[in-house]
Amino acid sequence: MKKLWFATLTVACLMIVIPLSAAKITAVKTGSKINVTIDNKYFTSYIFSDDEKYPFFYPVNGPVSGGSVTSMRNGEYPHHSSLFFGCDLVNGGNYWQEGLERGRIISVNAEIKKQGGDTLIITDECIWSRPGAISPVKDTRIITITAPSPTVSQIDFEITIEMLIDVTIKKTNHSLFSVRMAADLSVKNGGTMINAEGLISEKATFGKNSPWMDFYGKRGDATEGLAIFQHPSNPWFPSAWFTRDYGFMSPTPMYWPENGTETTLKKGTALNLRYRVMVHAGDHNQAGIAEAFEKYKNEK
Repeated sequence: MKKLWFATLTVACLMIVIPLSAAKITAVKTGSKINVTIDNKYFTSYIFSDDEKYPFFYPVNGPVSGGSVTSMRNGEYPHHSSLFFGCDLVNGGNYWQEGLERGRIISVNAEIKKQGGDTLIITDECIWSRPGAISPVKDTRIITITAPSPTVSQIDFEITIEMLIDVTIKKTNHSLFSVRMAADLSVKNGGTMINAEGLISEKATFGKNSPWMDFYGKRGDATEGLAIFQHPSNPWFPSAWFTRDYGFMSPTPMYWPENGTETTLKKGTALNLRYRVMVHAGDHNQAGIAEAFEKYKNEK
């Protein structure tokens, strides 16, 4: 009888301590893309083609619908390429809008560093280049993709920007980390854009400093969206946001420079920037966006 009791207790304990299996995240590098799957379902691609302005992620598929929560080459402002990083007015160059001759951010070493477990790591080195000019900037990227739950996928960005020469960035609303949302999730089409202080839509959030912003909307019976977190270690934290009801949000320090006209950075200066993208089901309360940021801000 004692042996039977012991065996039953052992099984019960095992049932308690065995965790749910983590999502398996894999990637394949094909030409100028790294295609990412989560539990054998296509999630996103990191695209670094020679004919693109800069590397970017597209699509960024939602956990419920399987459709992208971001937009690519939207009819309004087609230079918005889904989830991306760039900047305009850098030493006279444009590393944001159309026209490769005006400047490009060129990927020179996109690699898959880790995959197959519950974490995928992509690294890249990028040179900011334009014809007839000395490259002003290079950046290095560590991109980590995880799936904490079946309804949440995360992309963590660690981007270090190094000034190769003295750099002047004129006041611009086209700067740094940005997302263009899918049209059906936009405020114009019934979606919600909300910041950490509970302010909603473009009118209330434009130019406001906030550690995070979330953008979501209905898709049939489901709700899906995407939140951006700024890490407290970032320069200018928390940056003010450039927001648009048509589906755009970006923490944009270069639009509100300290001297009102430009940002100057000396040769050798390195800026370390960290962002988390949380692709989620539900609204900001159901997805626990505020609680997730509290955890993120304490991560080293």
